[in-house]
Amino acid sequence: MFRQILRKNRNYGKFAFAALLAVSFCMVHPASTAYAKKRRLAKYGTIKILSTPGGLPIEIDGRPEGQTSTDYRAFDRDPGVHTIVITLPGGQHWTREIDLEAGRIKCVALNYKPAPPMTSPCPYPVNLSAPAQVNEGEIITYTADVAYTGTSALNYTWTVSPANAKILSGLGTPTITVDSTGLAGQKITAILVVDDGSGDSACRQTTQATTFVPPTPPRENPSRQFDVCCSCSFDDQKARLDNLAVDLQNDPSTTTYVIAYGGRSSRIGQADLLGGRAHDYLVAQRGIDQSRIVVVNGGFREEDCVELWIVPRGATPPQPTPTVQAGDVRPAAAAAASPRRRAPRRRGRR
Repeated sequence: MFRQILRKNRNYGKFAFAALLAVSFCMVHPASTAYAKKRRLAKYGTIKILSTPGGLPIEIDGRPEGQTSTDYRAFDRDPGVHTIVITLPGGQHWTREIDLEAGRIKCVALNYKPAPPMTSPCPYPVNLSAPAQVNEGEIITYTADVAYTGTSALNYTWTVSPANAKILSGLGTPTITVDSTGLAGQKITAILVVDDGSGDSACRQTTQATTFVPPTPPRENPSRQFDVCCSCSFDDQKARLDNLAVDLQNDPSTTTYVIAYGGRSSRIGQADLLGGRAHDYLVAQRGIDQSRIVVVNGGFREEDCVELWIVPRGATPPQPTPTVQAGDVRPAAAAAASPRRRAPRRRGRR
């Protein structure tokens, strides 16, 4: 386990083992002449070992020598180099070579402190912020807030949907910008994957945020009246229809509404006659597709009238505006009817 900890945290591991052990050595020399004379005849040296805590297995020169204690244990050995191995609580081995001289005492005091438990910085929270809604054409900013306490450099991997959403800047960083042009009526979702490169699944975090781009509202009644002609001759109407045809040809996305009105005293069916005549002229003489022409019987006005309208795609069509009620109309055909002749009087007999 200790080796795994050191392997995972290399920078920390180089110093961790040394930090765990506080080792002191003592070299004891004779303190008096009498003692020196007594020890001068000795042909061995002494190694003294203690540890905190005690109870750690000892080997000297490959042979088990019991366990350490919190007081010194003495081991007499011949002069020369001796290898001491103490097995630590975590299973790792502390090893030292002692060069022992005859008549000398060398001390080893080992203070073992377990390494503090290693805590992983993973998993870690990732919050992604973005506006809930923007207008079509606005730039959207997605920003990640990552609370990572590790030392590794983080990798930021972004994807956005739908596929035609364009990332303008910020790939590989915690913040990106996205263009919403052409995405009206759709949701734009940014997905972020953050990892520290370790390959640990706990160190790979995924989050996402969504921004809605509402549909563009339709324009309010952008239809425009192109021309109006009342009590006009057909030649006058044709000139106006020629101008209308040019406008329609310049913008193929538009349509035209022809609203025809009969006069208060016009003949029956006059509105339909005026509208149909304008329609036929635009199709036959000016080459306008009849699917782009809408003819409307507008009812009645004081005199014959024809309104010409240009209607862009998606616009609200115009509505007729009659000024004379149908019950007040006196068609010319009825007004021109001759009065009934009175029967001739018979002459009586004289």
